[in-house]
Amino acid sequence: MLQKEKYMKEAIKQAQKAYEKNEIPVGAVIVKENKIIARAYNEKEDKLDTTKHAEILAIQKASKKLQTWRLTDCEMYVTLEPCAMCAGALIQARLKKIYIGTMDAKTGSCGSVLNLLQDYTFNHKVECETGIMQEQCEALIKKFFKELREKKKINKNKK
Repeated sequence: MLQKEKYMKEAIKQAQKAYEKNEIPVGAVIVKENKIIARAYNEKEDKLDTTKHAEILAIQKASKKLQTWRLTDCEMYVTLEPCAMCAGALIQARLKKIYIGTMDAKTGSCGSVLNLLQDYTFNHKVECETGIMQEQCEALIKKFFKELREKKKINKNKK
């Protein structure tokens, strides 16, 4: 198994935790020197906080562990392409590289809708690699939204 797959599997485990809590199933891990230093999953619904995305939470945990906001020697593995808020946080945290499971054609900001990581003249560029265990990452997201649509349809029919 490739190292990329090993760490993406850990991100998928985090996404599964979010799924089980009725959160959009996104998981992230941050790796430094081949060791996971932070793990997180979406907690927007649970915490009633728009900023509780897996990427932001993982950055906060890694920063706390390393006692610095500069994560220059760190890489993130995330199951879904980050939004603009999270892509901005990746740049601000000075992450070295991000590995993305599946892209997000609606709000993705690392190559789908726009590319904050590469297309602008920010003072830091984050390397990006996509399609890491794409099928598994995509399947979890699709399953979640399919079930959500079915629940909404059932609730609408009850009214």
